Amino acid sequence: MDVLVVVDMQNDFVSGALGTKEAFDIVPHVVGRVVEGLNRGETILFTRDTHSPDYQNTQEGRRLPVPHCIRGSEGWEIIPQLQEYAAHPIDKPTFGSTDLGALLRARDEDLRRQGKPGVEKVTLIGVCTDICVLSNALLIKAFLPEAEIVVEAACCAGVTPQSHETALSAMAACQITVLRS
Repeated sequence: MDVLVVVDMQNDFVSGALGTKEAFDIVPHVVGRVVEGLNRGETILFTRDTHSPDYQNTQEGRRLPVPHCIRGSEGWEIIPQLQEYAAHPIDKPTFGSTDLGALLRARDEDLRRQGKPGVEKVTLIGVCTDICVLSNALLIKAFLPEAEIVVEAACCAGVTPQSHETALSAMAACQITVLRS
C-alpha cells in the first residue's frame, strides 16, 4: 500500500496568520499531486494543526505567540482547493502526529496479517517543511522503519526558503528520500 500524507495545508499556513508566498505558490502542485495520488490508488491522509483558544498559554504559544489554527476558525480549515479530498483530517496538537504513525502501523500490520504487502511507501507533501513535514516524516520512519519515506520538495514549503532546504537535507541524512522534481 502506498500512502500520500498531506501535511497542514490549512488557511493559516497558506494565506492567514502564518502564510507565506512559498506556501501559496505550492498550492497548485499539491492539488495536482493529490489528484495524481487518487488516480494511482494511493491512500490519501491529511493532517490538520489544531489548537485551542488558550494556545498562547501553551509551550508552543509562548515560543510562537501568533494564534493560528484555532479549532473551528477559518484559519484552521483545510484550504478550499483541497477540502473535497480531506473528509477526515487527522487533528494534531503539535508538530508531529503520533496518531498518524499509529494509524499507519496498524494498517501495515493488518495488511500483513492478511498476507498482503504492508505499507510500502509513504510520501509527504505540505507545510511547513522545516517543522511539521520534518516531524511527521521522522515519526513515520520510527513507526514504519522498513517503509520507504519520501518527501516531494516541490510540494512543500518551509518557513523560509533556507529552512526548507535545511529540513530537506536533514531528512535525506535520516534515510528519507527527497524528490527534487
